[in-house]
Amino acid sequence: MKRVFADVIQFRGTHYDFGLKQGELLIDSLLVQNRERQWKVRKPLFRIDVEESKQIFQQWAPVIWEELLGLQDALKWPMERVLLEFGGYRINMHPSGCSIYAGDHYLVRNYDYHPKTYDGRYILYQPTDGGYANVGLSQKITGRCDGMNEKGLAMGYTFMNRKRPSDGFICHMIGRLILELCGNAGQAADLLKEIPHRGSFSYVLYDGGCDMPYIVETSPRRVEVRQGYSCTNHFQIMTEENRHVLEDSKNRLQAMEQRQAQGLSGYEAFRLLNDTDQGVFSKLYGSWAGTIHTSAYFPREMKAWVAFGGNREPVEFHFHSWLQGENVPVQRMEGDIDTDIPFAHMERADWYRS
Repeated sequence: MKRVFADVIQFRGTHYDFGLKQGELLIDSLLVQNRERQWKVRKPLFRIDVEESKQIFQQWAPVIWEELLGLQDALKWPMERVLLEFGGYRINMHPSGCSIYAGDHYLVRNYDYHPKTYDGRYILYQPTDGGYANVGLSQKITGRCDGMNEKGLAMGYTFMNRKRPSDGFICHMIGRLILELCGNAGQAADLLKEIPHRGSFSYVLYDGGCDMPYIVETSPRRVEVRQGYSCTNHFQIMTEENRHVLEDSKNRLQAMEQRQAQGLSGYEAFRLLNDTDQGVFSKLYGSWAGTIHTSAYFPREMKAWVAFGGNREPVEFHFHSWLQGENVPVQRMEGDIDTDIPFAHMERADWYRS
């Protein structure tokens, strides 16, 4: 069992200044040191083209490019390295898990991935130069693995496969684009139909006005939209894109669907995903599919919950009050996770070791 923490970062200002602040926090950090070591033993399976990346960001989200410039200035790195670490365009993803359940005005999500990839950063950001304010967990610093914005749009995604990747944005940067650019689930679904996708993921989108969440199945080849309450790691429409081994994904989906008819409250749904004996929480950390955090978003109440590890009570954030200028008092959150694998943000994590 390992004691894990995540820092709470609050910022109001321009994207460039936000990038500058994050870069200052990252200088000489274990997160940066571990990522520098990983590239000594892992070869990138993609190409970095600074000018092409700039053009893509200028087309879809020019303010995010400003954030990357702020990171560059703070870290004193060439832009190639900034894009390698934080760019969110053209990066290969490893297989992962993740489960999402949405109900009566809430979205609950288990983030299942490898500890050596984890940022350990919970972000509340209110931009002053364009884009919606948002709250959620960061991934690769600039991206979001789940979150909610000031319009009450909540988002999470689940991995599907690694088949035939193409040039495009990857999941966590797409999550950031959704939260900053879209005011409701319909707008987010439209965005997902337009932007280029690097890999294959399902995005679950829910806002206060939705009768039922949108589940958008995406790949580099096509995008399909359906509605539903539960999502794991296989497509329902684009079945030709699915992996061959889906037993774990189907078992977690079944565990959630069996409880759906009971009309779970937000707290009951949180317990369904976070309790380790309910069939949804995963301990497969060495297989890139162990549950690191459980998050929940309540669009109508504008509240957010998060817990690290299983069988935990959530920490609650009143996002509405934060939007009015009231900072949250929490600076760091902790939890216990049943693994010996090191977390990249808090200890040395060599990629040639378990």
